[in-house]
Amino acid sequence: MGIIHDPIPHFEFRVPVLVVGAGACGLTAALAAHDEGREVLVLERDSRPWGSTSMSLGAVCAVNSTEQRRHGIVDDVETFVADVLRKTEGRADARLAALVGRESGATLDWLADTHRVPLLLDFKWTGLGHSHPRLHIPPGRNGEELLALLQNACGRAGIEIMTDARVADLYADQSGRVHGVRIERPDGSEELLGCDALVLATCGFGGNHAMIARHIPEMANAKYFGHEGNQGDGILWGAALGADLVDMTAYQGLGTLADPQQVVVPHPLMIEGGFLTNVRGERFTHELANISGMCVPVLEQPQGLAWVVFDDRRHRTALEHSVEQRQLVEVGAVRRADDWSELERLCSVPAGSFAGENAAIDQARAAGKPDRFGRDFAGLEPLAAPYCAVRVTGALFHTQGGLRVDDTARVVRTDGTLLPNLFAGGGAAQSISGPAVTGYLPAVGLAMAITLGRVAGRHAAKL
Repeated sequence: MGIIHDPIPHFEFRVPVLVVGAGACGLTAALAAHDEGREVLVLERDSRPWGSTSMSLGAVCAVNSTEQRRHGIVDDVETFVADVLRKTEGRADARLAALVGRESGATLDWLADTHRVPLLLDFKWTGLGHSHPRLHIPPGRNGEELLALLQNACGRAGIEIMTDARVADLYADQSGRVHGVRIERPDGSEELLGCDALVLATCGFGGNHAMIARHIPEMANAKYFGHEGNQGDGILWGAALGADLVDMTAYQGLGTLADPQQVVVPHPLMIEGGFLTNVRGERFTHELANISGMCVPVLEQPQGLAWVVFDDRRHRTALEHSVEQRQLVEVGAVRRADDWSELERLCSVPAGSFAGENAAIDQARAAGKPDRFGRDFAGLEPLAAPYCAVRVTGALFHTQGGLRVDDTARVVRTDGTLLPNLFAGGGAAQSISGPAVTGYLPAVGLAMAITLGRVAGRHAAKL
């Protein structure tokens, strides 16, 4: 896999815009290029589109959307940028955050109005770094549905998605202009495709263990809950063409991956009053201070394990709204008991440990004060029997560093000049999470995918 400069072949088939990757970024880019009147082709390495989009909640954070206005929420770009800079301690790219702020709401409105991809405002994730409710989720509340909606939109538009098409090499001249790609098929055959503009929507490098060890060594031995196809191909191609790489140490983590069942425990269970303990039954952190970065303190606990503790009422509410909660039941991950002592026995934690931590929370709530970790449970109903718990561990979900891009999503070289016709979005491009796991805001990953996807597709078409 690499860049071939010489010779550049004659391409029997060419398209104005070629998109590599059929996730949320790639499909949005394809729709945007099509809407500009350009022929576009999407290449997907797998037999069917899947990837990180399908494994996610399907939530996109967006600013000043029709959905926000419908609910009377007044939001603006300046507030969003301030939230990003606050979460990242001033280390995020404010210019890129402003671009996402300007474009995200309009992008969701365009998807809904033009392409019948509805994303509805969700209030279960209010706060957590966002000053206003900004998370927009498909009606079925999962990433598989979001991807299906985008695929259906591409189908209606007549956009071809070529599957089982692994891009092995790019053909580029000495100026860095990409002229086409070499595709490898499962049967060993290959095809050459030419293009006027190339959009890299290949996601991040979470599945590339060598890149993780080099850029994010603290997660080198952690579980990876992502698509193994995320090998960093787009980032490596861009780097080989002289692109600048930004914030390669940043990532989105998970602190609540059910162990060993590999299902994500829905965070509303904790947002609405549940808590975390280690295998000794001891709370060890503010559960909502940094949801993405929760993987770090969880992995620091004995055996790298923890318990998510909640009650049956919250469990039943989650069953109504969350595919993951239903999956947890199906695989036997949820332990349930009529009292604390029985739940403690089922989870093999010391007698009185869960009960004691819950009592401390109740005491802080009754006093109208935050608990010893600074978490405020005011306004949340106390846990009530029956009680439930799920054993979890920390994991890597998605890398956040990538190719530097300008306001048209065109890739920027290390010297600040632009590559002639190369664009990037989603996990292949830099994010707005700064250089660390602590900077990730909920739903920023898909916001970068969909927003930069539209920007990239629109401007690639103009070339």
